[in-house]
Amino acid sequence: MASLQLLSALSGHKGIVWNVSWHPLGKIFASCGEDKIIKLWSKEGQEWTVKTVLMDGHQRTIREIAWSPCGNFLASASFDATTAVWDKKSGQFECNATLEGHENEVKSVAWSASGNLLATCGRDKSVWVWEVAGDDEYVCEAVLNAHNQDVKKVVWHPTMDVLASASYDNSVKLYKEDPLDNDWSCIATLESHESTVWSLAFDKTGERLATVSDDKTLKIWKEYKPGNPEGVMVPEGDSTWKCICTLSGFHTRPIYDIAWCQKTDLIATACGDDIIRIFKEVDGSDPNAPTFELVCTKQNAHSQDVNCVKWNPTGNQELLSCSDDGEIRVWNLTE
Repeated sequence: MASLQLLSALSGHKGIVWNVSWHPLGKIFASCGEDKIIKLWSKEGQEWTVKTVLMDGHQRTIREIAWSPCGNFLASASFDATTAVWDKKSGQFECNATLEGHENEVKSVAWSASGNLLATCGRDKSVWVWEVAGDDEYVCEAVLNAHNQDVKKVVWHPTMDVLASASYDNSVKLYKEDPLDNDWSCIATLESHESTVWSLAFDKTGERLATVSDDKTLKIWKEYKPGNPEGVMVPEGDSTWKCICTLSGFHTRPIYDIAWCQKTDLIATACGDDIIRIFKEVDGSDPNAPTFELVCTKQNAHSQDVNCVKWNPTGNQELLSCSDDGEIRVWNLTE
């Protein structure tokens, strides 16, 4: 079995820490929470310290933060119904754009792999796609109302402008833009979970998607393209997504977050039972019915719900977590 070693326990927020996000180079990370503040952390020797505190961007809890692929911008989604975009043009981070339009809490924000698009979602059941139109300018490209409940999370495909969203309505939706009429639409609905889908993550190919839910299961979905060798029926010109694996019996409470490492292929989950779990695909397992094994269970990873897990993008086996207990923890996985 692998083991998670605690490298650092960091307390810099008052109240719940909702989210952490690695800078693309993996040297610094950002954190946010119910204290309406964003903190940027970097390492001095072996110690992580707060280098920058970003304040006054939001009036209420900050639910999620996301670095742009180039690492020059940081977006923050807040319960005050706005999304802020921070950048360092003046030498220090400032909020130079505030995106408005959601009716209430914004729950998630994500940048596309190209860095040209930003997605947000919220309690108003909508998913918004914003185009980066120029200097501090963001234009709403689409408002997508495919879900009929609160939308919890948005993530982009790792290489293409395809967006996925997870909702309180127990489903996942996929969207893309039609090149003929430039209209965004829902191209697939993934239904198998029996309760709220809290989070989701693509693998490095973008041909598989992992989802986690209030129903205590982790599901792996596979994309079947037109003319696939398995003979799976596909609607004209599009793909079919099928659930090819369900991991149940491992988690004892709702699973709030999932991270699928783009370098090592390891999957980490953040759970309401205060445990972090790491899963690995069994070598040589059937690609159409894969087997995943639990390789690490970190009991009492936090003293309360684990809200978020993030692998260092460099693939160095470093994992961030944060919790209702107000702490951020930095772990190292040893196999």
